Amino acid sequence: MSAARAREAGEMFGPRMTLFADVLSVGVVTAVSCLPLVTVPAALSTACAVLRGAGEGRPATAVRYFALLRRRLRPGDLAAGLVALAGVLLLMADAALAGAGLPGARVFAVAAAVIGAYALAVGARSCGRPESLTDWRQALRHAARDTTRDPGGSGLVLLALAAAVLCAWTMVPLAFVAPGPLALALTAVDVRHRVSAARAAPGAPDQSRTYDKHREIV
Repeated sequence: MSAARAREAGEMFGPRMTLFADVLSVGVVTAVSCLPLVTVPAALSTACAVLRGAGEGRPATAVRYFALLRRRLRPGDLAAGLVALAGVLLLMADAALAGAGLPGARVFAVAAAVIGAYALAVGARSCGRPESLTDWRQALRHAARDTTRDPGGSGLVLLALAAAVLCAWTMVPLAFVAPGPLALALTAVDVRHRVSAARAAPGAPDQSRTYDKHREIV
């Protein structure tokens, strides 16, 4: 369907422009919610949930975002933030050690890069899964499986993370909107993998029940 046909009478912009505006607004509120650092996983997971709801006709507003975020800032969410922060600090320490010129630094650097990339992909994909709204362990377990079985999607996730970091690094104001496109990418990769898995294995258990279970929360 063309953009012109998708517009209603008197509507200036089509649904794609509306989605673009929603992504930017969600990016701003997500960036603000990430400032305490330990809230990064919960904030990014909430952004993915809000954008997934926008694809189902629910409004992607700041009020809805913060309402959902308030309901889910539990000890488990803060623990997930502490683990993520510790992991990032560990990767930075490994990079510093690899650059210090110690014996075996090249092998160590390669191993650290591979492990770090895998950990980043799993952590990011877990935020894109709806299970992260209620159970981080389940989300991480499924994300680890998806990262291995869907290398193409994991590559897209790493590219999205790199693009978000690069945008924030080159132009600081972009750091306040970068979480929006990142959350959209994580959600799209998760939905893409779910649809591909359903087509490849029609007789496999349908994951739609998992998504329906979390729609009431969103």
